[in-house]
Amino acid sequence: MSTSLHPPPSSALSSSLQKARLRRFIISSAKPNFNLNSHRSFPQIRASTGFSSSLDAGSTTEWDSVSSYSEIVPDTVIFDDFERFPPTAATVSSSLLLGICSLPDTKFKNAVDMALSDTQCYGQQGSDNKVSCFFNKALVNVGGDLTKLVPGRVSTEVDARLAYDKHGIVSKVHDLLKLYNDINIPPERLLFKIPSTWQGIEASSLLEAEGIQTHLTFVYSFCQAAAAAQAGASVIQIFVGRLRDWARHHSGDPEIEAALKRGEDPGVALVTKAYNYIHKHGYKSKLMAAAVRNKQDIFNLLGVDYIITPLKLLQSLKESVTPPDEKYSFLKRLSPQSAATYSFSDEELVKWDQYSFASAMGPASVQLLAAGLDGYVIQAKRVEELFGKMWPPPNV
Repeated sequence: MSTSLHPPPSSALSSSLQKARLRRFIISSAKPNFNLNSHRSFPQIRASTGFSSSLDAGSTTEWDSVSSYSEIVPDTVIFDDFERFPPTAATVSSSLLLGICSLPDTKFKNAVDMALSDTQCYGQQGSDNKVSCFFNKALVNVGGDLTKLVPGRVSTEVDARLAYDKHGIVSKVHDLLKLYNDINIPPERLLFKIPSTWQGIEASSLLEAEGIQTHLTFVYSFCQAAAAAQAGASVIQIFVGRLRDWARHHSGDPEIEAALKRGEDPGVALVTKAYNYIHKHGYKSKLMAAAVRNKQDIFNLLGVDYIITPLKLLQSLKESVTPPDEKYSFLKRLSPQSAATYSFSDEELVKWDQYSFASAMGPASVQLLAAGLDGYVIQAKRVEELFGKMWPPPNV
């Protein structure tokens, strides 16, 4: 998904510090907060060697090699390193709104100001309804601007406080979609980012049946990935590094213990298993790997649909070459052909329901999901508090 994208004017940010503060907001999620206790030894996956650190004329870079297998999505914002790593897709979230509001002059500041000036919102009865309306309008205004700047889809965060309310999620997505329709953003450019609770997965199923594309996030276990695929989710996002972090300091999760016993990284193992399940059984879902920590993570995931990659890894891939006589060859680790030979147990091939889903959720997925939701809720509350202080804006 390539297009000719132009960087915003230099006045969009007033300093390099402002750029750094915004870097983390698009295509990102709240980080889990754990009390880390016992430290565990963890099997290391050997990285490839022999890459040159300088670019040679006619050589193929690691970036070129990996991009031929998976879509590498820069984990950046359009303000920062736009020419080198233009984002192909984006997420509008409460974190992004906080970033926009914290800076005096950004490209999206007008989108937030317009939301706070919306007559429909300040005509709402009650402060909670008013602030909720501002929040929705701001998400959609910024999301609409992003669709003009990225060639791919824009994912809009759905309030994490609705994570266990199936009908609340559906209603919220309908409200957001109507607002997008009001500003002439076609639904095919949109995804709606929903936490992978059982209720979130059920909501995804209902929305996909209407033709509304969903993006299920906070997937940390096979049952979540499989149930999301059965629901028809358009995108399923797995956080590779977060599972590894959990495994280093915790024990007792059967899924993770099985991966470690095989000498596998638990995050890479989950992406591999989910990919093979989706392709072997003909589900439409695309798989997104996030929270990659190093280049070897990327090499081990080649073939997955999307890999969200930090800027420092992108820079390293661009600067490292694969000489023509390089013995190490990049391998497509994931493919529909390899998926066809992958074996699943009878327990893994069930039609997932709420009971089997809850029974299969191990401690890692339970804790990581809860931590992710907590982070999203905290950010949403901060946005609401900020909007309450900012309204009415000077021009109202």
